[in-house]
Amino acid sequence: MTITHKHVDEIFEYDGSQINPSWAFQEFGIYGSSVITWIGPVNITPDNLKDFADVGLEIRSNYMVNFICEFFDQQPPNMRIAYLRQRLLVMIFREILAEYGVATKREGDDIFVCNRKLSISIASISLSSSKIHFAFNLEDKGTPDDVETIGLYDIEVNNQQIFDENNLLDLINEVVGRFIDELETIENDISKTKVLG
Repeated sequence: MTITHKHVDEIFEYDGSQINPSWAFQEFGIYGSSVITWIGPVNITPDNLKDFADVGLEIRSNYMVNFICEFFDQQPPNMRIAYLRQRLLVMIFREILAEYGVATKREGDDIFVCNRKLSISIASISLSSSKIHFAFNLEDKGTPDDVETIGLYDIEVNNQQIFDENNLLDLINEVVGRFIDELETIENDISKTKVLG
């Protein structure tokens, strides 16, 4: 499976519509499986909520890194595989943070630092593809009043800020690179493994 990564320099809002099928093709002309990343606010409108548990809740933030992943390799698309891939992406991000000395806690697909929520995520499927949206705060601004949140730029290790605008793109590329590598390695392992029988 070939997966294309495109980082979009333009800042724009994630409103939930980007998780619709074939968004990467319609917006950027990208065929096939892809990971699109960009920086921008999140404000998910009620008509674009995909998680029944989120109905009636505010999901918003002024400044986040967004990942939209779409996969066409499973036909028909499989919701379980979509969620397994989502958890893999979340765990890779958490693994990289640990390498920088950042202690985190994971609850399902959410990552917390100092008991403050750093990230959001959802997985879903359409008739033709599976989709993942994953995003993490850069600053603790514009988030719902009833949720304790934290931004990546707020995190310090030994009283030193770990991430800023100078190394953010490197972090994004590292997360996506490891994620794609894991998925491609799985495909390679499947192709060389003798089945039981």
